[in-house]
Amino acid sequence: MPKAPEPPDTPPPADPASAEDVGKLADRLTGGDRRALARAITLVESARPDHRRQAARLLERIGDRGASGSRAALRVGLSGTPGVGKSTFIEALGASLVERGEKVAVLAVDPSSALSGGSILGDKTRMERLSRHPRAFIRPSPSRCEPGGAARHTREAIRLVEAAGFGAVLIETVGVGQSEAATAGMTDVFVLLLAPGGGDELQGVKRGVMESADLIVVNKADGETLAAAQATCGDYAGALRLMRRRDRDPEGFPKALTASALTGAGVEEVWAAIRELSDWRRARGWRDRLRAEQARLWLRRALERAAVETVTGDPAVSAALPELERAVERGEILPDAAVDRLLAGFRGRQNPRR
Repeated sequence: MPKAPEPPDTPPPADPASAEDVGKLADRLTGGDRRALARAITLVESARPDHRRQAARLLERIGDRGASGSRAALRVGLSGTPGVGKSTFIEALGASLVERGEKVAVLAVDPSSALSGGSILGDKTRMERLSRHPRAFIRPSPSRCEPGGAARHTREAIRLVEAAGFGAVLIETVGVGQSEAATAGMTDVFVLLLAPGGGDELQGVKRGVMESADLIVVNKADGETLAAAQATCGDYAGALRLMRRRDRDPEGFPKALTASALTGAGVEEVWAAIRELSDWRRARGWRDRLRAEQARLWLRRALERAAVETVTGDPAVSAALPELERAVERGEILPDAAVDRLLAGFRGRQNPRR
């Protein structure tokens, strides 16, 4: 009797580490336990102070089995304008990879509600076929309005899925424009998906994200839109020739390709181009240098967030902030001056005169 497919990974309980210690969770995770992986990602995404401490211990426990260690995966960021078919393309790409024996993790960053902070969409519901494959793991996470189109703890989630033995990590971002360049700061290859016939779309995606793209893929290259997709691909190929980074790109990159998530045409060619670029960079030491630079930049971002949380968490700052906000609204004080006033008081309380 054939084995029934595993059900989609369901959100773990609210207290992910209450039933087992971090060491056991790490052992199960590195052994490839999908439920342990889901639980571990919930732990690193939690804002509770005790969970943050447990998450730090978990990441230390897995060590370099993620990140740059022996289990380092090929990290691919995929972005694009809304409606371009990102989820459909990722499912087609993921299905192609798992059929060849690859283990694929999809970290899908959903747009968040500005009111509740929760996901507006659910990419697992849009990748039902892939989510049921035993060699695939899909994890949607709300962006919580984090700038850059990625969730706050996506980097930690990447390390966890690598430690669990997934060889390819596909990161689908919100798709909000130029800020998507931030996603290129945590991946090895960054793919920008576009729709056919987007005459003004070249302006819409902006130069910043164009410069970050290693590949541009014109999706929906099938049926009546095939000719338009091919023409659009040609337009972008011409633009990309002006953006070659000779120190870190082989001849022909960045490049533009066409594909159809609906028929599967061109999907394997896209993956072959991703592998070609990744292998070239890795052989020349560029991947390790790129990841080191990414780690340094994300340290700065983490420090900035921690500094803001420390200052705004100060009771006196919290008490003074509403009135200063009203003063700024009335034009009685400039924002920079208000910040200087808050910081002066905060520093004075941290370093009182003796």
